[in-house]
Amino acid sequence: MAERSSIFDMIGPVMIGPSSSHTAGVVRIARAAIKVLGAIPNEATVTFYNSFAKTYEGHGSDKAIIAGLLNLKTDDKRIKEAFELAKEAGLTYTFKSIGSAGTYHPNTIKLNLKKGDKSVEVIGESLGGGVINISKVNGFTANISATLHTLIITADDREGSIAFITSILTHDKANIATMSVTRKGKKDIACLAIEMDTGLKEISLEYLKNLDWVQDVIYIPDIDM
Repeated sequence: MAERSSIFDMIGPVMIGPSSSHTAGVVRIARAAIKVLGAIPNEATVTFYNSFAKTYEGHGSDKAIIAGLLNLKTDDKRIKEAFELAKEAGLTYTFKSIGSAGTYHPNTIKLNLKKGDKSVEVIGESLGGGVINISKVNGFTANISATLHTLIITADDREGSIAFITSILTHDKANIATMSVTRKGKKDIACLAIEMDTGLKEISLEYLKNLDWVQDVIYIPDIDM
């Protein structure tokens, strides 16, 4: 049976205007991206695609994306002051726009973020009503909503690795909602993106991080927390 939508899904989130797609969704994409990075960045390159490329200034998406990178929520009145807050926080940023990218969703944003020596690339889509899809993380397909507890693991493409990882989730009684796997090639590097109804224990995350065939573990709770 398909999940039902609530009235709150239909009317959208509590937010600072003017548009849920151009403001709330944009804030949430940025908040998801900093969860991937694990920190508020000190450098950001933001690329707006398609319709966003034409409207991001007039609709306030530029301020919304910077506000999200500063970890402000969708209903924070300080979104309008995002540029000033970024300067105070030491966040430098560059905006780019590409008006015609046929392979991307009309409302797509790519974020290249840096904090010290760490850098990430996140591509997100604003689907309307504040709903988002994080389509790619560091070049791998993810397709996560960022509304559930999310685990992203980059590891060697080994036989039985997926079954092993899911067994750890089962031990923590973490019910899997969605799962996607992409890889660069057979026996190369693979990325596993899992959305769960409940979270993982810290000891389980540390165990996964210390496996010699695992390169990176990213854990994202609900971004609105």
